Amino acid sequence: MPGKDRSTPSMEEKLITAGKFKYIEIGEGTPIVILHGLMGGLSNFQGVREYFPDKGYKIIIPELPIYDMPMLKTNVKQFAKYVQKFIEFKELKDVILLGNSLGGHIGLLHSKMYPEMVKALVITGSSGLYESAMGDGYPKRGDYEFIKKKAQDVFYDPEVATKEIVDDVFATVNDRVKLVKTLSIAKSAIRHNMAQDLPQMKTPTCIIWGENDEVTPPDVADLFNELLPDSDLFWIKKCGHAPMMEHPEEFNQILDAWLQKRGYN
Repeated sequence: MPGKDRSTPSMEEKLITAGKFKYIEIGEGTPIVILHGLMGGLSNFQGVREYFPDKGYKIIIPELPIYDMPMLKTNVKQFAKYVQKFIEFKELKDVILLGNSLGGHIGLLHSKMYPEMVKALVITGSSGLYESAMGDGYPKRGDYEFIKKKAQDVFYDPEVATKEIVDDVFATVNDRVKLVKTLSIAKSAIRHNMAQDLPQMKTPTCIIWGENDEVTPPDVADLFNELLPDSDLFWIKKCGHAPMMEHPEEFNQILDAWLQKRGYN
């Protein structure tokens, strides 16, 4: 759920608009399609986009229509369908999906719905089994310190929650329409529990998890690993809900090694 880090304007400058899609695309090679979280920005994956193009991968980060869909379509399943439309629009095949938080959940559901499109799946801090995204209740509008504490709780190191991130989350929960949709998506994620689906999903899956994740606790990662038929679980110490932000170098090394071991490079 981490918010947008606006300290990297170059990310916005590289945003491509084509048809009804907005996305960042860097490099050539095997496509890695990155799915951001509920309050996550494209820049949350800055470390990934800087590392993998030099390793023979094409990094594509679509801007998900989190707050742009009609209310009845503001749910995990519709986002998975949107990802499929994007993949078809880009004429991609054998994609690797990488998702954090809600993005991981969307990736899981997409892999279930369109298994022939996905060569491999990477999830980190993913919803789909259990999450405490709202913690002890609904976000308190207008209470900046409460929002700041919530944003800091996403990370092991609270300093990762920069003022830009806190400001962005604060603005979201104080926008009535966005708040209603945020809560709707959170409820949708709970409804779309995938415990029954995972044992039938054959997609090779890399699970990278923070040992100190309080949003999707470590036992969630263990359960994903237990239920998925073909998965590998990796832990990052002193790390919360967004490993690719908090420990980008270690995250990249783990993922790179897994992709090489699986022969996807």
